[in-house]
Amino acid sequence: MSQLIEAVIKDKKSWGDYFFVTFQAPELAALAAPGQFVMVKVSPKGPPLLRRPFSLASADREEGTIAIFFQRVGLGTNLLSRYSPGEKISLIGPLGRGFSFEDLAFPGELLLIGGGRGIAPLYYLAQKLKERGLKVIIFYGGKTQSDLPLREALAKKKLADKLILATEDGSLGFKGLITDVLEQEVLSPLAKKAFVCGPEAMMKKVAELLRRWNLPGEFSLEAFMGCGFGVCWGCVRWIKRGQEYQLVRICQEGPVFSREDIKWSEEE
Repeated sequence: MSQLIEAVIKDKKSWGDYFFVTFQAPELAALAAPGQFVMVKVSPKGPPLLRRPFSLASADREEGTIAIFFQRVGLGTNLLSRYSPGEKISLIGPLGRGFSFEDLAFPGELLLIGGGRGIAPLYYLAQKLKERGLKVIIFYGGKTQSDLPLREALAKKKLADKLILATEDGSLGFKGLITDVLEQEVLSPLAKKAFVCGPEAMMKKVAELLRRWNLPGEFSLEAFMGCGFGVCWGCVRWIKRGQEYQLVRICQEGPVFSREDIKWSEEE
């Protein structure tokens, strides 16, 4: 069950336009799971009036903390980036349905594929997968090296058995799209499942590759959300239910969906 709380900012890290903010929020940490999100009131009086959705990038039940990772791109994220440790902010969460990984076990490799700020839910997922002793291969891509700020944390915390980086300008790792690198990699026969989050074009390409390889995958979809509870119907998307596609609320039934259930184009 989700909670509405006033959470205190415990810590804040920044890399240019990217921010990792940790909240003291034991009520949310006790319920959180990778792939879920919180709705944040970025301005106490508005504008903007509506809350903004942010994927959970971490949750620690012992410390009673949760964290979000975001990029400053518009009014909401610009306002949120101005908060400092010690200040309070209103949160609702955890919301949505997260990743399915409880039935996964060794031997096998799990592919985590993130683009830019889409690494946020995968960062949290990687923590949980490594706690279970699973083998994690992370593909992390962006336009330039400044778009990969969590690369050092991933390495320091040993959240990836193999970390593959790519930048479009070649400033770090492979030069090109992360999907280009993924396509060039020799898929291990031990690969069991992929988890994906990032720009729409990237996810669509990854879905095509997974279909070609007959590899199951789960995708964390992004959408404009007005409420986060499924009341406003502002985040609908065509998702397969049974034998046909239906308009489904991402905030209610997602944001995580299986590859084969997502309609990526009109031709499907």
